[in-house]
Amino acid sequence: MANITIFEHPLIKHKITLLRDKATGTKDFRTLIEEIAMLMGYEALRDLPLEEIEVETPICKTMAPVVSGKKLAIVPILRAGLGMVSGILALVPSAKVGHIGMYRDEVTHIPHEYYCKLPDNIGERTIIVLDPMLATGGSAVDAVNLIKQRGGKHIKFMSIIAAPEGLKALSEAHPDVEIYCGNLDEKLNENCYIVPGLGDAGDRIFGTK
Repeated sequence: MANITIFEHPLIKHKITLLRDKATGTKDFRTLIEEIAMLMGYEALRDLPLEEIEVETPICKTMAPVVSGKKLAIVPILRAGLGMVSGILALVPSAKVGHIGMYRDEVTHIPHEYYCKLPDNIGERTIIVLDPMLATGGSAVDAVNLIKQRGGKHIKFMSIIAAPEGLKALSEAHPDVEIYCGNLDEKLNENCYIVPGLGDAGDRIFGTK
């Protein structure tokens, strides 16, 4: 579909393989998440608008491009999305950061919101929603709903690994949202975990069980 990008960059694929390995420890896992987010963000932000300003080089004055408009808004879905924030901030240090808190009912697998705090003037910003795993798509769909309810318009969604079910759910619920995925995996299992996946991204980022 036109609004979905699945990355084929060899560095992204290589780093995702390292993420999958159950022997990869917390420190390395966290670093890999940051690095993959940065590589994906480089491509996802290629259409940021530019304007020209006058600068003075050591040689002369010239007109040169800078990113225009309101600063980018980065919105991780808590808690796993936090692991991707520093990778995007490395590219755009001036970006504003909001947070959306979701938890999944262990029986029904339905996501529930418990927190939402977004930067001001959200309707004037390019918004990057971050979640390493796009499984059922429930949390992603609800997060985008919350952002739109608060005036957000230009929204991109970034996940490192996606299941076909989640990709379908998000793209159908929000066809105007640009979706960027590091890899499209095989399926969801009976517990709604991505197969082959990498386990619980939040637990592996923060070293919890």
